[in-house]
Amino acid sequence: MKYSQKDFKSDQEVRWCPGCGDYAVLAALQRVLPKVCEEKGIDKEKVVVVSGIGCSSRLPYYMNTFGFHSIHGRATAVATGVKVANPELSVWQASGDGDALAIGGNHFIHAIRRNVDINIMLFNNRIYGMTKGQYSPTSKLGAITKTSPYGTVENPFNPGSLVLGSKGTFFARSLDVDLALSEEIMLEASRHKGAAVMEFLTNCVIFNNGIHSDVTDRETRADRTIVLRDGQKMIYGKDSDKCLVLDGWKLKTALVSEVREEDILVHDSQSDNLGLQMQLADMRWPEFPVALGVIRRVCDGTYDERVDTQACDVAAKSKIRSMDELLHSGATWDV
Repeated sequence: MKYSQKDFKSDQEVRWCPGCGDYAVLAALQRVLPKVCEEKGIDKEKVVVVSGIGCSSRLPYYMNTFGFHSIHGRATAVATGVKVANPELSVWQASGDGDALAIGGNHFIHAIRRNVDINIMLFNNRIYGMTKGQYSPTSKLGAITKTSPYGTVENPFNPGSLVLGSKGTFFARSLDVDLALSEEIMLEASRHKGAAVMEFLTNCVIFNNGIHSDVTDRETRADRTIVLRDGQKMIYGKDSDKCLVLDGWKLKTALVSEVREEDILVHDSQSDNLGLQMQLADMRWPEFPVALGVIRRVCDGTYDERVDTQACDVAAKSKIRSMDELLHSGATWDV
């Protein structure tokens, strides 16, 4: 069956603040899932959306799919269980920066380490929005919030560094204001076998308004971000006059007119050059443009496939064929 965006919209009223960046990520997901179902040859009943707790975690209510609104920080654990129990499902997780990286941090990094075949949408507004403006693991050093009235004294996580440091096989980034790019990385994530982490830089209009404006404003975005695509030179800027080159082992920005064409880097997300990909994921304005698009995409075995293979192998060799045989297979006592 061929689906449309409408088929993935639920009958629930979307209850986010007007202007919240989560609307755009929701729209991108609803637009891309018909393509995902068509490519995978699956019915929409094979799509599951899982979330934790937070503003972005309301997302399953707005999707006309199976879903699971779990508890704080446990979305990745639930998504892992869903995928391992039924590997045929297309599993999508919605988590905020607090839900995924604070209380859910261990589940997050271990799902990446295990390479569970789930698609993790990380909504990063650098604040706890639902609980009214406390600082989160991605809040900037010195940020003034409800729980840091004199400024945070903690260095923030860079989600990209965290994913790649966990030997993640897929990491991509988009902006809430770039719907087309968000759809593009979602589609690539669905094609990837393994844990696919997508960071969306989203705006919280109430408690952290404009936190990403240095890279999302229409007037300056082209000069402060670079969209990476495989096989394309790393050139950016409103006039395509800036580029990325290597100075020894380190990234450096340069003017296209001042370097040799062959020195301009060409993006290859499928290269296992983790060092370069880490540098790309780490780039921050104003020293560098912020990297968008698919930064890393490499192949490796998945946790769910290995679990399924192991279970089949053990079952084929096992001499125990029933629960009764299991209970009487070793030392037993009458109580």
